[in-house]
Amino acid sequence: MVSPTKRIRRKSRESLIKTNAKTTGITKLVPDTSAIINIVISKQFAKGKLKFKELILHNAMLSELENQANSGREIGFIGLDEIKRLRELANKKKFKLTFAGEQPTIEEIKFAKKGGIDSKIRKLAEDLKATMITSDMVQAEVGKATGMDVIHIPSGITEEDLTFPKLFKPDYMSVHLKEGALPRAKAGKPGAWKFIEIDKNILKSEELEAISDEIIEAARSLKNSFLEIERKGSLIAQVKQYRIVVTRPPLSNSWEITIVRPVKKLELKDYKLDIKIKARLLERAEGILISGAPGHGKSTFAQALAKVYSEKKKVVKSLEAPRDLQLPPEITQLSTAKASHQELKDILLLTRPDYTLYDEVRDAPDFKLFADMRLSGVGMVGVVHAANPIDAIQRFIGKVELGMIPHILDTVIFIKDGKVAKVFGLKMNVKCPTGMNDKDLARPVVDIYDFEDGTLEYEIYTFGDATVVMPVHNKAKNKSQAPLRYRLKESKKYFEFYFLDHARRADLTINGEVLATLPLSRSREIRIFKKSGLGKAILEALAKREEIKFE
Repeated sequence: MVSPTKRIRRKSRESLIKTNAKTTGITKLVPDTSAIINIVISKQFAKGKLKFKELILHNAMLSELENQANSGREIGFIGLDEIKRLRELANKKKFKLTFAGEQPTIEEIKFAKKGGIDSKIRKLAEDLKATMITSDMVQAEVGKATGMDVIHIPSGITEEDLTFPKLFKPDYMSVHLKEGALPRAKAGKPGAWKFIEIDKNILKSEELEAISDEIIEAARSLKNSFLEIERKGSLIAQVKQYRIVVTRPPLSNSWEITIVRPVKKLELKDYKLDIKIKARLLERAEGILISGAPGHGKSTFAQALAKVYSEKKKVVKSLEAPRDLQLPPEITQLSTAKASHQELKDILLLTRPDYTLYDEVRDAPDFKLFADMRLSGVGMVGVVHAANPIDAIQRFIGKVELGMIPHILDTVIFIKDGKVAKVFGLKMNVKCPTGMNDKDLARPVVDIYDFEDGTLEYEIYTFGDATVVMPVHNKAKNKSQAPLRYRLKESKKYFEFYFLDHARRADLTINGEVLATLPLSRSREIRIFKKSGLGKAILEALAKREEIKFE
């Protein structure tokens, strides 16, 4: 393992230099902002591949970096650090460092991405008859088009250059780097992991800054890598399969970098779902909520489901921030951090997806977009954090009208320890809530029931000005009269019913008609041969979605 306390070293990338000018023996060199933030001058100078007598920095570039640093953008600090390195080299009489050019206006700084400051830098280089150095392809092409001497050195980090992936071992779920603490990792799998120390050296801020610089450079230059969100004191990046969160003062008391990666990629068949649940997901469910605590495998299940939809020739899109799901290339991944919710809504409605995977539904605008798309007829699969499945449904209360919830959600899946622990179905009824007997108290009630056995578990209704989520403890039927709860698994030759309740025998009932009385084995199961009369009746009932009960 490469210790995180070692400074990042880059491989030589001289082949990336594209120029119409000489790179040594230069009299005057003018860099643009991209050359400074990509640290190309100090690197190439140290290798002896770039030699010049005078380095001239435009004041507009310095103001742009200052504005980025004041806004909390990490590239601003990277650029200022590079200028400090260049100042140290100049002080050693390696070359002369000067500043020139007019200060930019507030508007020019604000709209720097539009090319206003780039044009000022080109004009300075042209007036001084200097060579311009840049990492920006457009800036290089414009300079060459106007007859300038240009050195173009693109940001050339490769996947092999990255050092932080070397911190991971095969069973590591995430790596946690904190200033003033030992580096640690979560080793294991969802629901069964340990927090272990992976190095004996306490991390310093300089080392974390170096790793942060590497992450930013990789996110800006590598394919399938993105700098998703950048705020004052924090940034969120996706570098290949790694989801990375960086926090630093003033947001946090010290530097911290959390790097998470997917440990295992599962197929839907690996979850060994009950045949009724599988049929629901693949044929009828279009308002699905996948819930669970952090790190328990929600996104892994969502990936498996999205892959199945894609394989069934459905048009699938995803909404993510960061874009960390490992999805087939046929699925377009859209960033909720790079566009407004209205823009995303317009794009989705125009591209007409059959299903949209929303990872994660967090804030009120997310819930509104989820609801709007579902009511527009798009199948939605949402991922939410919740300690139990009812909490996931409660998060919709207050954000959408109560009566709309069953039209938005029809299936809630709760993931725990990487397994499907619970599946709820939702439906709307007009009735007296459980425990109320007066017919005058009848009202619209959202019934939340266990999808496997149909047992009513919760009711949601309004009571006065409040919205009540009431657990149903007293069942409508006596336990002796209630249908036996079971799970159905289908093999190549048999239907296998596994019962959750104790019984010696059970009446098989399809659509209210008793077909047979069958004994339960000691392991509380009934196996029915598919080619038998009962097997054919069950097969037909499943195809017609008729009710199958054991009493």
